[in-house]
Amino acid sequence: MKNAAKKIYIALIVLFLYAPIGTLMVLSFNASKTRAKWGGFSLQWYIALFQNEEILRALFNTLVIALVSSLFATVIGTIACIAMTGMKRQAKSILMGITNIPMLNADIVTGVSLMLLYISLGIRFGMGTILLSHITFNIPYVILSVMPRMKQLNPSTFEAALDLGSSPLNAFFKVVFPDLLPGILSGFLMAFTMSLDDFIITHFTKGVGVDTLSTKIYTEIKKGIKPEMYALSSLIFVIVLTLLILINLSPDKKEKELRYGGKNEKK
Repeated sequence: MKNAAKKIYIALIVLFLYAPIGTLMVLSFNASKTRAKWGGFSLQWYIALFQNEEILRALFNTLVIALVSSLFATVIGTIACIAMTGMKRQAKSILMGITNIPMLNADIVTGVSLMLLYISLGIRFGMGTILLSHITFNIPYVILSVMPRMKQLNPSTFEAALDLGSSPLNAFFKVVFPDLLPGILSGFLMAFTMSLDDFIITHFTKGVGVDTLSTKIYTEIKKGIKPEMYALSSLIFVIVLTLLILINLSPDKKEKELRYGGKNEKK
């Protein structure tokens, strides 16, 4: 009875989470423009998607901003974590609290603050202001991901590498960096996701004629969402799902290879 209740509970959660996405994907194949009527199976909205220059330009802007801002935020956040490890406990705690404020702060406050800053400095709004804004709010997420890995490091290994004649830079990349890599990758992926999904900060810091997917969809809502948006959302979901499956399967393959490799060596 308990097992049946658990299965029903899990099924309801999955249904609640993925039913809207399933509905979206079904509508992306609907030949009719109206959402209330099924006009038959069609791929016309996918074809129209790749012919819509405005949507493709917004997608390109979104991916470029997300990728570049994540790379810069990852580098700056990792360097910040390394710098904080050499600080005293009190100073480190204060700085960590300061870096956590942007994550707790409302996005609309951050967006308006950055907009006023750019106006006061006379900076022209455009791709550059969006990029700077995304780097700014992504850095705390990178620090949050890298810092736990930094705390787990054994400083003796770095010192041992220096004693063996390695330069500080070479010792860092040979000894410290491999241990930090999982946290760095996690921070990069989190920053990329946050940048990809952001709307409020982008809305306040973008220039005229510059759109990302989130701001483009917001603009389209006023006139009515085009079916091409359903197709684009479906493609993004399938790509993300495929990447997650591949990422989750790769460790299992490595474990099997190590397991069977160990058995063969014993034989």
